[in-house]
Amino acid sequence: MEIYFSPEIMTQHYQLLNVVDSKNKAVGNLAVLFDEKKLYIYGILEEEGVGADFKDLVTPYVKGIAKANPEADIYSCLYVGCKKIELLEEEQEKK
Repeated sequence: MEIYFSPEIMTQHYQLLNVVDSKNKAVGNLAVLFDEKKLYIYGILEEEGVGADFKDLVTPYVKGIAKANPEADIYSCLYVGCKKIELLEEEQEKK
């Protein structure tokens, strides 16, 4: 199953994106909140079978947002089913 972002609300301070499948059925969501020096990401996906796809979808999206403010600290909390996943573990290990 392929998944995509479907923007729900986008402002200069936050973004709320639905995660939908190819039939446009909501299977999760992603919230991104912006602060001057912080970036908060919270996401949950109901379907465990596409957890790797969820991470592959979210990671470049967040990296793109982070480029706009490279000094911002990134705080993320992502869940697939009931399991927490790490988003930018490679980048955080380098810091």
